[in-house]
Amino acid sequence: MALDARAQRLQEWTQTWLSRQPHGSPAVGDLQVVSGDASFRRYFRQPLSQGSLIAVDAPPEKENCGPFVALAKALHGHGLCVPEVLAWSSSEGFMLLTDLGDTLLRSELADDTVNTLYGAAMTALVQMQSCPATPEYFLPSYDRERLLTEMRLLSEWFIPQFLGLQLSEEQAETLEQQFALIAERVSQQPSVFVHRDYHSRNLMLTPQGELGIIDFQDAVRGPITYDLASLLRDAYVQWPATDVARWVQQFREELLANDALNASVSADTFQTWFDWMAAQRHLKVVGIFARLSLRDGKHGYLADTPLVYRYLLDEIADYDELQPLHQLLIAMLPTYVARYPEANQQLGGYL
Repeated sequence: MALDARAQRLQEWTQTWLSRQPHGSPAVGDLQVVSGDASFRRYFRQPLSQGSLIAVDAPPEKENCGPFVALAKALHGHGLCVPEVLAWSSSEGFMLLTDLGDTLLRSELADDTVNTLYGAAMTALVQMQSCPATPEYFLPSYDRERLLTEMRLLSEWFIPQFLGLQLSEEQAETLEQQFALIAERVSQQPSVFVHRDYHSRNLMLTPQGELGIIDFQDAVRGPITYDLASLLRDAYVQWPATDVARWVQQFREELLANDALNASVSADTFQTWFDWMAAQRHLKVVGIFARLSLRDGKHGYLADTPLVYRYLLDEIADYDELQPLHQLLIAMLPTYVARYPEANQQLGGYL
């Protein structure tokens, strides 16, 4: 496939850099498309006479690579397997990275592998949470306002624009009160390094068998259960609730063994932290998936929304304080299924 103008320029920039490396392997052929993602970044593989590199196109008017570059350095220095940044042009929005391969964790997850793979992912997560601050980049705080802004994506995109519903003044006020309650509670959790998208499509198995971590440029300091919720209640793969509950406690025990959690935090308290944090994340994700479709023309995420909506309903069902939110979400279900009939497979039991 012919490269477009920006990809051709990236090709030239990559080959120029390679030609200046005294002991490097020369390029073999043109860039090969690897993937795009939910942002404006594109990824290409540059084959070399020995091995390969990943070339990244991140238009500077759309994407700021500075956080990725600084965080890659910090995480690598902390002993984690992440892409190393070999070259970066901030003006052109190009990067060259070490290549972690093609094997996403998602493709390797199965009933007979998930315990081992999630065990490795949780061990890496405990290590990542203690990553120290880096002088090159100030890690933003996942504060109450940021949490609220994310949840409001549901009321700004999914409800009025995707479902075509207009909430009454009372419903809108109820929703805002529930968002505020969730933000207040999750903000009380211990604060750690948070990847913000730690799931099976952003974790890899390298050819050397290591667990690789990618797509960490939006990291913040925030609640200790956020990335665990991303991993265990993944929008792209579903596991039995009993398994998820067991993994939640496995993670708690690993935190305790590493002196990363106060021993006074009970199993029940940690599970509650996890559920409320997952609810915050899933309120955001339902809104984001609607926005990706409506604003950006990326409609594939709509197929993943019903599972996220189901997670949301299930994780708040047993908490009395969140019943107003639960009832409002259920009240919207008939409109959702009418708008997107495929949702009935996940959500029909609630209708």
